[in-house]
Amino acid sequence: MRASENWQDYQIVASGGGEKLEKWGDVYLLRPDPQAIWRPQFDLSGFRMLHGKYTRSQSGGGSWEFFKSLPNEWVIKYQNLKFIISPTNFKHTGLFPEQAVNWERVGGLIDGKKGIRVLNLFGYTGGATVACAFAGAHVTHVDSSKGMTAVCKRNVDLNGIASDAVRYIIDDCAKFVAREIRRGKQYDAIIMDPPSFGRGANGEVWKIEEHLDPLVRDCVRLLSDKPLFFLINSYTTGLQPTVMKNILETNLTAAGAAGYDVEAYEVGLQTHEGISLPAGCSAFGVWKGGKK
Repeated sequence: MRASENWQDYQIVASGGGEKLEKWGDVYLLRPDPQAIWRPQFDLSGFRMLHGKYTRSQSGGGSWEFFKSLPNEWVIKYQNLKFIISPTNFKHTGLFPEQAVNWERVGGLIDGKKGIRVLNLFGYTGGATVACAFAGAHVTHVDSSKGMTAVCKRNVDLNGIASDAVRYIIDDCAKFVAREIRRGKQYDAIIMDPPSFGRGANGEVWKIEEHLDPLVRDCVRLLSDKPLFFLINSYTTGLQPTVMKNILETNLTAAGAAGYDVEAYEVGLQTHEGISLPAGCSAFGVWKGGKK
């Protein structure tokens, strides 16, 4: 497992019983986590500094219960990056902190290079978009949610990134990629963070087991002659790291891009208790050849 060791404004205080107790800046939240099935070391719901708890409903969805006043949103930092945090109606807070380990990797690969063009699909609130643009890349950020894209814009502004460094597209990712292929567009790096299930801007249905491989196959066609990297993230427990590696590697090889060094790994976070909490997996291909 790869886990970032550089968080200062975020911490998992404790975990277990299908929940995780998190510290976001000065705010303590308790949220469900289906991987944390071990017995907790104490009653997480009884934590005296707890601000809020999210409880799933048996009929689907869920809701927050707040015990202490807290702002509608606040800002946390990761190294030189800043992000807006706000609890949403569907359990999320607007950021996936385990992805910091990948922000470091992509930022390091981009840093110092001129004219790098990055395509970030299923970009959400822009964690990876901010990391890439902050390192100097031009990013095309694609997501079907107008609300999440608006938060991404605010995160970009919050980090002092030039407004023309990011292009925002509200659309179904597969349809956008198909149009970019027809237009002959190319990118030096591609990131995708697909959900297990979702709907596009016009109601298009996304199922990761059915649609991930064809999308990766199409995205490979958008790679430039001197590509930098290709990163896929998945939170779906049924897709193991080796499956992710196979999808990325077979599509790159079929397209003649055998110069990639592809690896796959679990991503997660270390809790204050010393427990490794898994949070999905990534497949990362770094271009090692001269020309594609």
